[in-house]
Amino acid sequence: MKKIISDDTLKENRIPPNQKSVKKLPVLHYGPVPEFDESTWSLEICGVVKRSKTFSYQDILAMEKSEVFCDIHCVTTWSKLDTTWKGILVQDLMKQFEVLSTAKYVIIHAEFGFTTNMPIKDFLDSDVLLATELDGEQLSPKHGYPLRLVVPKLYFWKSAKWIRKIEFATENHRGFWERNGYHDHGDPWSEERQWK
Repeated sequence: MKKIISDDTLKENRIPPNQKSVKKLPVLHYGPVPEFDESTWSLEICGVVKRSKTFSYQDILAMEKSEVFCDIHCVTTWSKLDTTWKGILVQDLMKQFEVLSTAKYVIIHAEFGFTTNMPIKDFLDSDVLLATELDGEQLSPKHGYPLRLVVPKLYFWKSAKWIRKIEFATENHRGFWERNGYHDHGDPWSEERQWK
């Protein structure tokens, strides 16, 4: 199993500007926690790809797993250091389908129609993971079970819970929080919290 150490954990000062360290991972989300039904759950890969693909929950469980050790930073000013996530590295997932060269952005679709967006280069970072476990335990429903995106280098709202579709796009399409005032990119070290 691959073990990835996120670059941010190697910094002398690991807390971005105007953040405070917390011991316990807070639970924040808008709306209810979805109920999981394995018989109907799937993860779709679509958009500007050579061929769309759909994975079942059993497909996800059968994929090679890796661990990512990282810090996470929430736009609401908390940071949780030393987290370990287990799941499928995005770079490994990408070996199973072909993205066309015109793809510049990724739109992540979650339950209840929620979305978030990012440049494809952020999505393809070596420490970006589709997580099934957190700190040695299966993800709890409130933390995104059965599958959560983890993008350590961006504010934590970009790490969408309960993901169902990964769409590759030629143009940027702001997600739910981005349309409601949050910054389009979300770099904690530059304090990209909200549109000015």
